Amino acid sequence: MPRISTLRITRSHKIATAVLVAAGSVTAITATGGPSEAQTTSTRSSVSVEPVAAAGVPTAKDAAEKAAKENAAKEAAAKKAAEKERSEKQAANRSTERKAVTPKKYANNLDGWIRESLDIMDKKDIPGSYEGLHRNIMRESSGNPNAVNDWDINAQNGIPSKGLLQVIQPTFDAYHVKGTPKKLTDPVANITAAANYAADRYGSIDNVDSAY
Repeated sequence: MPRISTLRITRSHKIATAVLVAAGSVTAITATGGPSEAQTTSTRSSVSVEPVAAAGVPTAKDAAEKAAKENAAKEAAAKKAAEKERSEKQAANRSTERKAVTPKKYANNLDGWIRESLDIMDKKDIPGSYEGLHRNIMRESSGNPNAVNDWDINAQNGIPSKGLLQVIQPTFDAYHVKGTPKKLTDPVANITAAANYAADRYGSIDNVDSAY
C-alpha cells in the first residue's frame, strides 16, 4: 500500500509539473510574441493629433487664421486710405497750380486799376481802402492817368506831378512798389507808389483829404 501511494503522488506531481512548465512556456510565448498594452499606449501617444473644436470653441489654429485675416483687412483699409489721401493732395496741388498759372484779370478802367492796386497793397502790407484811393484820385486827376500839373511849385521846379494821384518823379522812384511797372503814369504803379508814400507819411491814403 505505501508503494502505490508514493507512486501515485509522484506521477501526479510530475503531471502537475509538466502542466506548469507547459503553461509557463505559453505565458513566455505570449509575453514575447507582441507589444504590451503599455507599449501600444506609448506608441499611440507619440502620434500628433490635431485639436478638434468642441461645442463651437475655436482651436488655436482657428484663432490664428482669424487674426491673420483681420490684420490683412486692416492693412488693406490703411493702404486704401493712404491712396485716397495721396490722390486728394495731388488734386489739390493741381488745382493750386492751375490757379497760379491763371492770373486774376482786372478791367482796364479806374475800377480795375484801383482793385489791382489794392491786391498788390495787401500783399505788401500797405494800408488803404477802395474809398480812400478813389476819393483822392478824383480830387487829384478826375481819374485821368495821363493828367499833368504844369502850374504848381513842382512844375515850376521842372518836376511836374503826373498820373492818377499826381506823383512827382523823385517820390515815385523812392516809393515804387516792386512788381509794378517803373513808369510814373502807369495807373497801377502810380496808385501803389502814392499809397506807399501816403502810408509812410500819413499812416494811410485814407487819412489824406487834400494836397499831399
